[in-house]
Amino acid sequence: MAGEGDKMMAGRFVGSRDPVMEMLSASITYDQRLAEVDIQGSIAYAKALEKTGILPKSEMEKILSGLEKISEEWSKGAFVVKHTDEDIHTANERRLKELIGDIAGKLHTGRSRNDQVVTDLKLFMRNSLSVISSHLLQLIKTLVERAAIEIDVILPGYTHLQKAQPIRWSQFLLSHAVALTRDSERLGDVKRRMNVLPLGSGALAGNPLEIDRELLRSELDFASISLNSMDAISERDFVVEFLSFATLLMVHLSKMAEDLIIYSTSEFGFVTLSDTYCTGSSLMPQKKNPDSLEVIRSKAGRVFGRLAAILMVLKGLPSTYNKDLQEDKEAVFDVVDTLNAVLQVATGVISTLQINKENMERALSPEILSSDLALYLVHKGMPFRQAHIDTGKAVHLAETKGIPINNLSLDDLKSISPLFGSDVSQVFNFLNSVEQYTAMGGTAKSSVSAQIDHLREQLKRLKEQA
Repeated sequence: MAGEGDKMMAGRFVGSRDPVMEMLSASITYDQRLAEVDIQGSIAYAKALEKTGILPKSEMEKILSGLEKISEEWSKGAFVVKHTDEDIHTANERRLKELIGDIAGKLHTGRSRNDQVVTDLKLFMRNSLSVISSHLLQLIKTLVERAAIEIDVILPGYTHLQKAQPIRWSQFLLSHAVALTRDSERLGDVKRRMNVLPLGSGALAGNPLEIDRELLRSELDFASISLNSMDAISERDFVVEFLSFATLLMVHLSKMAEDLIIYSTSEFGFVTLSDTYCTGSSLMPQKKNPDSLEVIRSKAGRVFGRLAAILMVLKGLPSTYNKDLQEDKEAVFDVVDTLNAVLQVATGVISTLQINKENMERALSPEILSSDLALYLVHKGMPFRQAHIDTGKAVHLAETKGIPINNLSLDDLKSISPLFGSDVSQVFNFLNSVEQYTAMGGTAKSSVSAQIDHLREQLKRLKEQA
């Protein structure tokens, strides 16, 4: 165990801390991921200190050289973490002192780990969110381009997991793409609101050295500077917003995964998943399990759990920094890793699955044209509510006779309403059915094509913003 003189706060405390307490309090095992951004922040702060006159230029240059050496060690995997390193900040400062001596102790002048850690986390997240954005846009593009290629495929649409109305396969794909574009927009909002510099706020009262925060902002490429030091060092809105975005994204991905799991079952047989994204059974040789989609579905709960946990931490805190906030980093790291993996797997599943057009067409049964039959009566002048009732009678009559609704005779239909004529047979055509939904957002080919064009343009804008 290193002597207490080596500890950052050894002047105030005597004796040694409980080793279990040390383990519970330390974050170095996971916040090593902040190593590079911690060094970036320190480089900027050293330059700001030099401008105040606290650091002579020669000492600043030694500090910068030492920090660059530490960055190189981290990138090469050569940095040695010691058991006395409580967190990434103390680890980097300890190593800097080993390299350049006591001058390293000047780097923390006027700076607190409170403003240091929140700056590090924002820098880390800014980089990570750009990667997530790229993966998300690729998934959306994959859905849109697949929709464009398979636009002529028709299958049953479902509500309450019951056959409802015929739709284009492309309409299904685009329904998920549209939800994901909202997620992409939300992610952009998180990135914009997060891009505020907290460094220079000190422990809570601010920086007493007239530090040039505009220099810090410019060096670290933040869009603006925090307005209030007490708020800056404690606010984790950006963490909550990111986890909220991630939770909603995972809800959307879970829904898409569930749809595809159902469609891939032998009972439906609408799609066949690539072996690349499936596994087998340890007992049943015939099994082909959609594990990729099931894992995506399960990860939604994991991500939501991270959001619920951090909200619970935050709701009980008084103002400014409290050690509880250490919980933010593991949540962020875990969710960043989860989203990066899930988005890439989802893109792989969508790009490699095969559709079974024949099975989709076989599933198109006449009763899903019942709403079309009601509209037929509407076009004949009947109020919709009455048309709905009369069509329901036709459905019931067909069920009583044990035949499909399109096999009812004209006399059968006329017994329900005299408005039925010989042209009623034209209703029972699935292509005609989907083609009537020409209003914006509908499943007619013209409408679906318009959606594809719109999403392609939206993707261009989102990519530019990212």
